[in-house]
Amino acid sequence: MTVTTDAATREPRSGARVAVQKFGTFLSGMIMPNIPALIAWGIITAFFIPEGWTPNEGLATLVDPTIHYLLPLLIANTGGRMVHGVRGGVVGTIATMGVIAGSDFLVDQFNATLPAGEDELGQVHMFIGAMIMGPLAAWIMKQLDKLWDGKIRAGFEMLVNMFSAGIAGFGLAVAGFFLLAPAVNWLMDVLGTAVEWLINTGLLPLVSILVEPAKVFFLNNAINHGVLTPLGTQMAADQGKSILFLIEANPGPGLGILVAFTVFGVGAARATAPGAAIIHFFGGIHEIYFPYVLMKPALLIAVILGGATGVTTNMLFDSGLRAPAAPGSIISVLAQTASDSYVGVILSVVLSAAVTFAVAALILRATRKADLAAENGDALSAAIAKTESNKGRRSEALSGLAGGAAGAGAVDVATDGGSLEEVIGSRDVSSVIFACDAGMGSSAMGANVLRTKFRKAGLGDIDVTNVAIANLDETPDIVFTHKDLTDRARQRASSPVHVSVDNFMSAPVYDEVVEIVRRRREGGGAEPGLDAESGQDAESGQDAESGRSAVPVPVAAEPEAAAEARAAVEPGAAGPSQATAGGPILTPDRIRADGVAASMDDAIGEAAQFLIEAGAVDPSYEQAMRDREASVSTYMGNLLAIPHGTNEAKDSIHASALSFVRYDQPIDWAGDEVRFVVGIAGKDGGHLAILQRIAIIFSDESKVQELLDAPDEVALLALLESVNERD
Repeated sequence: MTVTTDAATREPRSGARVAVQKFGTFLSGMIMPNIPALIAWGIITAFFIPEGWTPNEGLATLVDPTIHYLLPLLIANTGGRMVHGVRGGVVGTIATMGVIAGSDFLVDQFNATLPAGEDELGQVHMFIGAMIMGPLAAWIMKQLDKLWDGKIRAGFEMLVNMFSAGIAGFGLAVAGFFLLAPAVNWLMDVLGTAVEWLINTGLLPLVSILVEPAKVFFLNNAINHGVLTPLGTQMAADQGKSILFLIEANPGPGLGILVAFTVFGVGAARATAPGAAIIHFFGGIHEIYFPYVLMKPALLIAVILGGATGVTTNMLFDSGLRAPAAPGSIISVLAQTASDSYVGVILSVVLSAAVTFAVAALILRATRKADLAAENGDALSAAIAKTESNKGRRSEALSGLAGGAAGAGAVDVATDGGSLEEVIGSRDVSSVIFACDAGMGSSAMGANVLRTKFRKAGLGDIDVTNVAIANLDETPDIVFTHKDLTDRARQRASSPVHVSVDNFMSAPVYDEVVEIVRRRREGGGAEPGLDAESGQDAESGQDAESGRSAVPVPVAAEPEAAAEARAAVEPGAAGPSQATAGGPILTPDRIRADGVAASMDDAIGEAAQFLIEAGAVDPSYEQAMRDREASVSTYMGNLLAIPHGTNEAKDSIHASALSFVRYDQPIDWAGDEVRFVVGIAGKDGGHLAILQRIAIIFSDESKVQELLDAPDEVALLALLESVNERD
């Protein structure tokens, strides 16, 4: 939890840096899901080409079509789906085929003009073309769909949808053939020439001056996935390997930093470094060493020199990888090492680690005395928080590291030298605002949780409401936001105390705020260690008067838009797939006990499909749910996520509806584990009670366990039946 005042020392994230991060994250989102295909291509190449381990003329025919057609089309489809769902993926793939064909046509024309015997130009593999055309074509299709959304006569929807996508794909493929293909060929030629010049002049190691700091500040994705991976793949296709795959993925510099902290660090940094080194080197989670560098920015010199050493070693030994190493662990690196490159690659990792360790050791020893004198355990926690801020979302690996650094239940308070009690206890709190991107689902749930806690503490006169960040003003005393949105909230309103939370439904800071306000109202009279809500001992869980166990049942939240979005679903007379006014909010046909999605994006699609089939929303609402998630996570805590659409998608909602999907395996929800996904679509508001009931269920861990143990949809509906109650 982070508390900030209007003059807080925490600086807002740079707009330019955030833009680069967003761009890099988008590129990464297209490339990373398709890394398995790149790895498969690398293995096929290693085994079956004439120079491979087990040459096979027939199976070797897989190599060229895979790299030239399959991989770019997979990337285009992924990029298109990110912009406009399955429809965008299909159109993006069609359009990218035009770019590939256009590039091949230009190469063939050029080769036809060459004198006999002169080396011909090879194929240009359209990775960059796919990363441009896939999302672009999907975006154009999305805009076209908006033109006739809601204007198609009933019964003609499928005809219009199919032909519009086919015609758009045709037109964009032709445009890609004539317009984008020449541009991408030229760009690849320029970038390839630049890399070749850097290699021939021995200047390639200087790239580490850019790449290593970019990694620490999460700005590397744009470089790695936008330039190094496409160029490296082109180089690997021509030469069988590429040095470019190891510029960013080399685990040596990170290992050197962590070993240096293991030997010369102090306090929490030294205690946690050995475990972090194992996770980094063998697990490939590079971000786990970033906080250690941020603790002492001078260590950037160490990782730059270490990275440059690794690049130099690979240049001297002419070594490289067959395909990208993802994640960047030593296991992935060795698995992708070309058959003639093991000595060079292993030495590049060892020497880069050694150089980084030596430089880092000098820096740590030079500052060791000051570190020992100032040791307070906060430096690493602050660096972890800064790293997560740079990343723009929570990191599961860093959260584990933070637990080791700060201990369970630790709180990070970043004010102008004041504690949480000082900045809140100095105010006569009468108004509290919960703000989120849309001012609906998640913020309304948080507002209901805190409102209930205030009421139980005898502070029911405090106004607790929720709004969109865009509507914030200077009137509230306290503003709660998700930590990813606090900077935006502070820009809108500087006077209130700003409190950041990981999730709105179960933030421990709520009880602390209630207790601080109650003590101020009573003139400081609360007994230490008593919970503000129940009067029970905070540590023992026993009632202060009787000594009996008195574990309170937590009360939950009620999102306005979220509630609105999970409003009244109605199958009724219109049939089980139709949402109509007055029917139950949740029906058996919109519950799934064994969801099939394996990713957050697919889980959103699965939840949305129920709403679409119920007739509650237009198909476009699914993309609005993804747009909302891209803005801020809808993770609520206690294994629950509640994806819902943006404000702009209200017109695509026909009736309120709610869907419920449980997953056997946790879904990675931007760093949080989710087992339950509740999809919502709310029409005209007025259904906050429904959300409150959902929140009451999920704020009780015993109820959550019952939902986990329920054998089927019927049992789940029985446990969730309270959402269908009407006031």
